[in-house]
Amino acid sequence: MTPHPITATLRMSVREALRQLGDHRISAMPVVDGDGRLRGIVSELDLLRSAVGGAPGEHDRPAASEVVVPPTVESVYTRATVTIAPDDEVAVAVELMTELGAKSLPVVDRGDQVVGMVSRSDVVRALARHDAAIATDIHQKLASVGYDDWLVQIDNGIVTIGGPTDIGQESLARVVARTVAGVVDVRVERA
Repeated sequence: MTPHPITATLRMSVREALRQLGDHRISAMPVVDGDGRLRGIVSELDLLRSAVGGAPGEHDRPAASEVVVPPTVESVYTRATVTIAPDDEVAVAVELMTELGAKSLPVVDRGDQVVGMVSRSDVVRALARHDAAIATDIHQKLASVGYDDWLVQIDNGIVTIGGPTDIGQESLARVVARTVAGVVDVRVERA
């Protein structure tokens, strides 16, 4: 996930939104209201259609008396937006992206505040992490909660944790491991 994503407002011009996408090399932005709550999403395609859409010749110069009002994000953005929560697993994001053909999804908290964006490239980077880096992160997280003696093995993102002695510790091991980028699945072997 990319925290603190670039966002658009309803009154932002299409041209400014296009600049934001280009400057930041992103393909979509969450559209937020004045309180930072999600209103929708605006994509490259939404903006391109507005910027160059229409019938041939439609973009001829207007008559001198015509006032041209630049289009805004409000006139082109997608209102019904699928989101994920900060604690959703990567598999949820992948499933939604696959079903919808989406390149990215807004990440929102319980108050509909935008806290991030997850893109296909974010998912690829997470899944491509080396097992050694995943193991290091899990060891550090387990040590921070007092379980540095548990055995952690990783094979292609599949984590096996040995050492928990009861269901509570098993649950803790699963939760801790799932917070680490690149984890595909978690298996726990009780001692």
